[in-house]
Amino acid sequence: MNKEIESRIIEMAWEDRTPFEAIELQFGMNQSDVIRFMRRHLKVGSFKLWRSRVSGRKTKHLKLRNPAISRSYCSTQYKHR
Repeated sequence: MNKEIESRIIEMAWEDRTPFEAIELQFGMNQSDVIRFMRRHLKVGSFKLWRSRVSGRKTKHLKLRNPAISRSYCSTQYKHR
């Protein structure tokens, strides 16, 4: 896995509206894989902050999120590449 892909996974994991299922669809990593990945690639404090942020966040899970949310990103935050 190259640095650009690692960076994109980290970015998607931090995004509030990007569900774990989107990461799995693009990169084949389920939620447990993403957690392990983030643990390896973030500093301890950053990992703890990320875990507390995504734990229980309904928008990170398609089955829990409001059906009115139809996209995985906030249009004002998305970076076109």
